Amino acid sequence: MALLVAGVSYRSAPIGVRERIAVSRHEAPEVARALLDATGAREVVLLSTCNRTEVYCVEADGRGDSGAVLAADGTGTVDIIWRELSRRLGEDARPYGFVRREREAVAHLYRVASGLDSMVLGETQIQGQVRDAWESSRSASRAILNRLFQSALLVASRVRNETAIGRGAASVSSASVQLASKIFGRLQGRRAMVLGAGEMADLALQCLLGEGVRTAIVANRTFERASELAVRHGAVALHYDECWSRLGEMDILLCSTSAPHAIVGRAQVEPAMRARGDRPLCILDIALPRDVDPSVGALDNVFLYDLDDLKSVVAANLERRREEMPSAEQVIAAEVEQYWNWLAGLAAVPVLKTFRSQMDRVRDEELHRAMRRLGHLSQGDREAVEHFSRALMNKFLHEPSVRLRAASANGHGLQIVDALRYLFALEQEQSPRDVERPASPPGDER
Repeated sequence: MALLVAGVSYRSAPIGVRERIAVSRHEAPEVARALLDATGAREVVLLSTCNRTEVYCVEADGRGDSGAVLAADGTGTVDIIWRELSRRLGEDARPYGFVRREREAVAHLYRVASGLDSMVLGETQIQGQVRDAWESSRSASRAILNRLFQSALLVASRVRNETAIGRGAASVSSASVQLASKIFGRLQGRRAMVLGAGEMADLALQCLLGEGVRTAIVANRTFERASELAVRHGAVALHYDECWSRLGEMDILLCSTSAPHAIVGRAQVEPAMRARGDRPLCILDIALPRDVDPSVGALDNVFLYDLDDLKSVVAANLERRREEMPSAEQVIAAEVEQYWNWLAGLAAVPVLKTFRSQMDRVRDEELHRAMRRLGHLSQGDREAVEHFSRALMNKFLHEPSVRLRAASANGHGLQIVDALRYLFALEQEQSPRDVERPASPPGDER
């Protein structure tokens, strides 16, 4: 078994790259299944958010001369992942990406779920996004990735409960509101419009009202959802097509929809700017793909910010949270070892069983031949010889079994399992692709 993650994140790819590669929630199950089939992998989970698109994969057994795990057509698993991401991007995605393997892949997911790898250190939304990604990919995941994502959610909860990494941590939404404060000074008495009615929009509206915004409007293509959000926060809901006539009254426009392309262009903003005169308009685009055409930022008195612009705001708030990083990393390191020991043991147990079964079959065959030549032995002597053969076999197998379990505990179990299979020509009894999934994952109750 070989565990890996390959993908792009805000650390290596600008927003223009991330938005083209991003996979929407409704298409994630289909893309995960397509990657599973294309790679010949045992399991796949796809995680795609505004800041990352990552493919977690348990590779198949076949290996090429270079040691890379190969699909049925001889193509490397990672190559196939890059091929899909490059297809979405329209150019080679490799320069923007990363690959993590084995323990590093496990640690990476734990850091992601805990908010340690987020643009806003310690942000809480990512835990729910990891859970949703796992649920969306369940048709392509099995025991190994199910256990990995289940444990990642538990690790994230431990980090938040046992450290102060999330104490006062800003979300992307609150960081964007802080950015608006740099334009207007205080937001007390300002007017704001929010496009979208999802979790990010909900958080942004809370932050805006918390900063003293006087009038807030929520617009969404589904009016019922806009109305629910507006009622919850004492705002005004508008039908999407009606909101543009009110844009000239607004000081802040925050966009957080799931539209697959830009929905705010110069045609919507220019009339509003003529109505505003010299008064500035701050547009906060925290969607991915972006909701606002970048050319809008060239208009006079328009201050347009996207997700990448949040980095400078976030950097100023990190120092206190960074002090908690060592404690959080200790939790993660311990949990990585616990998961890895489980994974190594998962591989070792069936191989040990097969190994012992095959060796016992050889013993039985040789004992049967010997007994045909030793027909003069009494029943008691025959039983003594058989007992001797079993005891001798157990002696021979004891040390390899102990060492394999020890290797599993110190992280070398998977390599030793592969060597054992090769040296003794062992047939795998059961592929992890056929391992039953847990009926309902313990922990992380929804």
